[in-house]
Amino acid sequence: MSQYVVFLLLGLGSGAVFGALALALVLTYRSSGVVNFATGTIALYSAYTYAFLRRGELLVPLPGLPTTVGTGGPLGLVPSMVISLMLAAVFGTALYGLVFRQLRSAPPVAKAVASIGVMLVIQAVLAARVGTAQVSVRAILPNDPVEWGGSRIPGDRLWFAAVIVVLTVALALVFRLTRFGLAARAAAESEKGALVSGLSPERIAVANWALSSAIAGLSGILIAPIVPLVPISYTLFIVPALAAALVGNFTALLPAVGAGLVIGMLQSELQFVQGKWSWLPQTGLAELVPLAVIMAYLVVRGRPLPTRGSLVQQALGRAPRPDRILVPAVVSTALGVVVLFATRGSIRAAVITSLTLAVVSLSLVVVTGFAGQISLAQLTLAGVGAFSLSKLSAGWGVPFPLAPLLAAVVAMVIGVVIGLPALRIRGLPAAVVTVALAVALEAFWFRNTELNGGMDGSKVPSPHLFGMDLGIGAGEDYPRIPFALLCLVVLLLVGLGVAWLRRSRLGAAMLAVRANERSAAAAGIDVARTKIIAFAIGAFVAGLGGALLGYQQTVADAQMFTAIGGLGLFATAYLAGITALSGGLVAGVMGAGGVLPVLLDRALSMGEWYGVIMGIGLVLTVITNPEGIVGPAHELMDGLRRRRRPAIDTADGQDADVPTGTAPSPRPPVPAPGDVVLSVRDIGVRYGGVVAVDSVSFDVRSGEIVGVIGPNGAGKTTLLDAISGYNRCTGTVEFDGRVISSLKPHQRGRAGLGRTFQGIELYEDLSVEENVLVGEAAARHGGDHVGTMQGLDLRNRLFETLHLSHVRAKPARELSQGRRQLVSIARALAGRPRMLLFDEPAAGLDSSESRWLGDRLRAVRTDGVTVLLIDHDMGLVLDVCDRIVVLDLGKVIAEGTPAEIKADPRVATAYLGATQVDANPVRGEVVK
Repeated sequence: MSQYVVFLLLGLGSGAVFGALALALVLTYRSSGVVNFATGTIALYSAYTYAFLRRGELLVPLPGLPTTVGTGGPLGLVPSMVISLMLAAVFGTALYGLVFRQLRSAPPVAKAVASIGVMLVIQAVLAARVGTAQVSVRAILPNDPVEWGGSRIPGDRLWFAAVIVVLTVALALVFRLTRFGLAARAAAESEKGALVSGLSPERIAVANWALSSAIAGLSGILIAPIVPLVPISYTLFIVPALAAALVGNFTALLPAVGAGLVIGMLQSELQFVQGKWSWLPQTGLAELVPLAVIMAYLVVRGRPLPTRGSLVQQALGRAPRPDRILVPAVVSTALGVVVLFATRGSIRAAVITSLTLAVVSLSLVVVTGFAGQISLAQLTLAGVGAFSLSKLSAGWGVPFPLAPLLAAVVAMVIGVVIGLPALRIRGLPAAVVTVALAVALEAFWFRNTELNGGMDGSKVPSPHLFGMDLGIGAGEDYPRIPFALLCLVVLLLVGLGVAWLRRSRLGAAMLAVRANERSAAAAGIDVARTKIIAFAIGAFVAGLGGALLGYQQTVADAQMFTAIGGLGLFATAYLAGITALSGGLVAGVMGAGGVLPVLLDRALSMGEWYGVIMGIGLVLTVITNPEGIVGPAHELMDGLRRRRRPAIDTADGQDADVPTGTAPSPRPPVPAPGDVVLSVRDIGVRYGGVVAVDSVSFDVRSGEIVGVIGPNGAGKTTLLDAISGYNRCTGTVEFDGRVISSLKPHQRGRAGLGRTFQGIELYEDLSVEENVLVGEAAARHGGDHVGTMQGLDLRNRLFETLHLSHVRAKPARELSQGRRQLVSIARALAGRPRMLLFDEPAAGLDSSESRWLGDRLRAVRTDGVTVLLIDHDMGLVLDVCDRIVVLDLGKVIAEGTPAEIKADPRVATAYLGATQVDANPVRGEVVK
């Protein structure tokens, strides 16, 4: 037993590094909302700086200058450490000022992508300046061994852990007891609140970035004598550190550091037992620990990262719809054939690499660009395809083309497993899971000599079809045209498939999930199913690309599919334009070993500096142009199309926002109320000890427009959320004769219960017609509630009824408030609901727009849709509703016709604290 304890204690060294880096991650996230993937490379930079200072040299990590500057002789431990930590703090401050301050109002994912760019830049610069050879550093901490059960434990591990624990406790006390700590916690909770209180979030962020960078630098310096300096190893320290920070929810210092220590100890213990027990895999177990910790955390406490109350939230770049496919496909294919025949040798090989990398990059377009799920493991999934291809073709004799297709299916299965955590979480925690899984797969499979084919890698035999050799060849015949054409054909088919996906209902559903999961569920989209399908399609495409890479290299090798390479591929795709089909193609050209780096290296001898340029380009792209390199080209093409399009005649008012200054439309006949459609019984909603809705009961009959009104805080929207499934509640919701209280929101939508939202929640990057197309998801599953209209006929009818025909091709973000409201109504109606729940449809509209909206609501009712309406516009409610339910403090205080409600003194008391009412002759508003 003593040996097990010894190896647990030996793991305190690496655990202290993980804990310190997790501490730095928490500080940067709490102060600026950045999950800083570059934290490990900051530690690397500080360790190198310290090591060179002890030799009497100052490292200069800037191109064009000498690598080092002499200091007049070797420096001692204390001055070397002080200078290194001061430079780390200055470096962190500069990073915030130059990069992350510009992204203060960007979403956390964009900040994380920028930090990946910074990580790649630092790693590439250090590799270019000092190389990748190991650097040894003299001992820093006391290393007198400690006896335990007859075994000797190096003392520096224990001292290292003690230093980090003491530092963490001190920082926790500072943040808890000092004025600075109070200000930092306030800014982390709400940036708006900090500004209102007179605090400067920027100053707090600068201080925390300096502090976190110094802590990361301290961890790098202290681990350097224990683990020799190697750039890649230090960079990958970020994975267990991310797992530890996630346990602390990126906010709590002590749990994050504690988790880091535990991860290091468990990794050390597994390295011991895998050597002791021969039946265990001999590699990769230690790298599984961060993934296991993350998965366990998600099972117990899975939830999104807390938001920071930032001022503005921006969306991922728009995903342009490829309206014309045939001509670009023919032209690009012809161009590819010409280039392949016109090149030879290494240039043709670079073209082939670009083709295969473009296939893998298109998988990122599907997963991240369309579905909004951040996956940093797509290159790893390509590796799964390559290694599976080797086993299928060389080991089991499966012929081409069945072997690469089956290999892609294997990658698809792994991709679905990767996507499963996205059902409980979204955004950055999902990205952390994918990078942890990439590291685990690389170590457990790709670098495992029992599984990867040994030192020479897994052989991949050449593909043959109908007796024809499609292999890449060797010697003077390398690379052969048949293989190049095979890669071109695969890329063409994948590209057409991705274009079809973007134009399909499934693609629209993915974009809806990317834009707003809540609104997508209300439209009847199964959010979880859509995410899993996106991961499955993306993994299949990545597996195909990996199979092509295996055929190209004639061997599957771990060096081709590293986790760091996966981060680089993601960075390249984001830089090129991760939301567009064309961006995936450009990413192939820019990828490592592709056409662009090979040509630049030959022309300018850029070599290792290409990675630096790519990283800087990624950072600039995140800051200035989220749509990537291809974004301006798409804007230019859109402008040319608008110029060619004939001007729209607005004389009839159809393209104006709403008709103004005109008489109201004649009212259609009011259908007689039918059977009860919605029955709400004793609905209650609590938030802790606060009762938001208290035993609310009422019925809505077929053909009615029923209003729910009440003062602010009465519980109206909470009630609607309970009816539509977004809030847990007590009581019973019965719809169309069926109890639906246990159904999820998308299931209620498919059952015929539609919903709009107070915030409208359109999909900004989709056109008006695509927004409405998303709404048809409910109709595909829930039956037809609006006559026999199908597909395009239904959409045409909706656009005509709601006066949207002339804006159907416009992006939703270009519409006025009134038009946006109508698009949300059209999207809900596209699901052919039996009943619609409207939440504040008149918000932001003036009186004439509101009257016009009332006409549209009556037209909706005429088409056979029952309506439950919440709105503060009393004129609209009293004008269009047949009955009104009044809430106050979560309870029903009145119910009746508009006339009865206007005359009810309880309503006036609830709204105005008065007991006398009068009616405005124009708007019908209750006044004192």
